[in-house]
Amino acid sequence: MFSEEIKDFLLEESVNRFLKYVQVWTTSDDLSQSNPSTENQFELGKILAIELKELNLENIIHDDFGYVYADLPASSGLEEVRRIGLIAHIDTSQAVNGKNVKPVIHKNYDGGTIKFASSKDIKLTVEDSPILKDYIGLDIITSEGDTLLGADDKAGIAEIMAACSAWRNFPELKHGPITICFTPDEEVGKGTLNINKKRLPEICFTMDGSEMGELEFECFDAWKATITFTGFSVHPGYAKNLLINAAHIASRFLSEIPEQESPENTEDREGFYYVTGFKGEVEEAKAVLILRDYVEENNEERMNFLKKLKELYEIRYPGLKIDLQFEHQY
Repeated sequence: MFSEEIKDFLLEESVNRFLKYVQVWTTSDDLSQSNPSTENQFELGKILAIELKELNLENIIHDDFGYVYADLPASSGLEEVRRIGLIAHIDTSQAVNGKNVKPVIHKNYDGGTIKFASSKDIKLTVEDSPILKDYIGLDIITSEGDTLLGADDKAGIAEIMAACSAWRNFPELKHGPITICFTPDEEVGKGTLNINKKRLPEICFTMDGSEMGELEFECFDAWKATITFTGFSVHPGYAKNLLINAAHIASRFLSEIPEQESPENTEDREGFYYVTGFKGEVEEAKAVLILRDYVEENNEERMNFLKKLKELYEIRYPGLKIDLQFEHQY
């Protein structure tokens, strides 16, 4: 077991580093063709590379794709222990603004409503997030309410960096050889696109979980599906048997996807379809989905389902064109 001194050190170190990292803008962009998808991800990578050097890690690389690698030598006598890897991702989701983040610490959370400085209308309650009940008496960190906080996954980065700092400051914490890897573009499904597998050991753990104590040692088989519907626009006064409303048909198409296989209706190792974007007009509509499962064959079945649905709809609506593209993400 850790001493109280080490526990206090880890808590202070991880919080201080987290507060620093979330203020660095690292939003990724799923429309970008660059690698990484945004230049700003390099900024946090530079900071981490410098800090890893200060913590006496070796073989530090911050490559042209935004990945950061470093090796922590084993404690004396443990050089032959099997090497493991610790991984976290630098980017944050583009779903909410991630620029100019101002973290707020809510001290000694009492189980009540958490309020946000940016707006009186924004609040967080136990009803919204039942897991808050498990953290009564602890400090809760949020944004001011007008930005993303970025805990996904800067909390993971802070955990790893705090651990590296503890290993340096408390040599009694014995360990084998460890490789650190920070990746870009996880939020847009490209976290491993340009990863250098030769720099990683066979066994790695990802710090990108939920509650304290969780580790990830497995990931989804991940696919992206882009579906483009091309219709035919006609004045509604003369539309009968002529108009092909791409937006209307696309919404029907998407409603055919099994509702029980959606993120809101699945858990644990259950896979899903997830519509992440939709834009539609009469002449053209476009939907973007991600397909996730731990079993590759299940995703193959989902892709076949979409292919058959495409064929069915092109028969059902003569003149309609559907382009269906799949991209294997990781």
